[in-house]
Amino acid sequence: MIRYALACEAGHEFESWFRSGSDYDLQVERGLVECPFCSSTKVVKRLMSPALGRTAAEAPGQARPVPDGSASGEEPRSQPVALLSEREQAIRAMLRAVREHVTRTSDYVGTGFADEARKMHYGEIEHRSIYGEADAMQARALAEEGIEVHSLPLIPDDRN
Repeated sequence: MIRYALACEAGHEFESWFRSGSDYDLQVERGLVECPFCSSTKVVKRLMSPALGRTAAEAPGQARPVPDGSASGEEPRSQPVALLSEREQAIRAMLRAVREHVTRTSDYVGTGFADEARKMHYGEIEHRSIYGEADAMQARALAEEGIEVHSLPLIPDDRN
C-alpha cells in the first residue's frame, strides 16, 4: 500500500491510500479519486515526505509522539481532517455490507483459498461460496486460468 498526498483543482488537500502507483493512475484516469471536500475528480499528487520507521529508542507497539507545540508552550497546531460526503459514507456502508454478507454466508478456507477454488473450478469438489487468503501472484494465476475471484473490499475505518 502507498499513501499519497493529493489536492483537487480547488486547492483542497487530502491523503488517500492506493495498492500501487499504477493503481492510483488507473483510478484517477477513470475519475474514481474524488476530493472529500468538493467532490472534484480533478486530483493531482502533492509532494509528500516519506514515512520513516521508528527509532531504536522507541519500544515496539509504542506510538511516536506527534509534535504539537504543547511541550514548548506553543498553541497546538491544527491537523487536517476530512468530512466524508454522504455519497462516500453510502459507498463505504455498501462495501462493508458486501464484506459482511460474504463472510457470513461463505466458508472460510484460510490460506488454502487458491487450491480450494481450483478444485471447485475443475469439478473435483462441489461448488460452494468460499473466502480466504491469497497473495497477488495466486490471484493473478487463478484469473489466468479463467477462475473468477474477487478481493473483499477493505474500508479504511475497518483497520483503525
